Amino acid sequence: MSGGTAPLAGRTALVTGGGSGLGRAVARSLLADGARVVLTGRDEVRLAGTARQLGPGATHRVCDVSRPGDVEELARALAGEEISILVNNAGIAGPVAELTEITPEEWDEVFDVNVRGVFLMCRAFLPPMTKRGAGDVVNIASVSGKRPLLRRTPYCASKMAVIGLTATLAGEVGPLGVSVNSLSPGPVAGPRMERLFRLEAERTGGSYAEAERAFVSRAALGRMVTEEEVGAAVSAMLRMRGLCGADIDLSAGMVAR
Repeated sequence: MSGGTAPLAGRTALVTGGGSGLGRAVARSLLADGARVVLTGRDEVRLAGTARQLGPGATHRVCDVSRPGDVEELARALAGEEISILVNNAGIAGPVAELTEITPEEWDEVFDVNVRGVFLMCRAFLPPMTKRGAGDVVNIASVSGKRPLLRRTPYCASKMAVIGLTATLAGEVGPLGVSVNSLSPGPVAGPRMERLFRLEAERTGGSYAEAERAFVSRAALGRMVTEEEVGAAVSAMLRMRGLCGADIDLSAGMVAR
């Protein structure tokens, strides 16, 4: 950045699900604002490739956020780092099906990553922040946690849980100097939405283009948001020092219909 000190200079951020997609975009934005970034995820090859792509200031550690042992090992490995920013981005989309067609195993898999993972990461990395009296947690939720999205009950329910976790946790650790907020993107252009459009087209017998239009038509701007916009939003939230317990929509004006 030009024109003065980078706003996140001297800080280290831990970004889950950092090997690709939103996690990579968030990491890129944080690096541009001066932070060091530790990427974590389940795929060593993907994480290493992303860290190389992002360049100096980015490192990586393998961790499955749904597994307590993995998270505990990650916390031990990073004990020498002052992690002052935690971005809980790791998540899975889950099945596209009517609720009665979803198996308990599919339901549990979504909640294990999308909710349990946030819980475990906060549980492991909040204590040093509260001890220092400073830190930021940004949980990536979704507008789907607040507005209807048919045939996506596990995902929607999990993201509503993340929003509730965020609001409550902010009340617990805000008085100790740690800000906790969530960002709720709408549909984000990329491979995940492409997969969902294909599945929806197969289910309905319609075309991919029709499935995509059904989503995009719900947005005031008539488009999906981009990964880069999500990354920039996380950085902006970290610069808003009075922000705590908030959930921010980034949806191109997505509304429920």
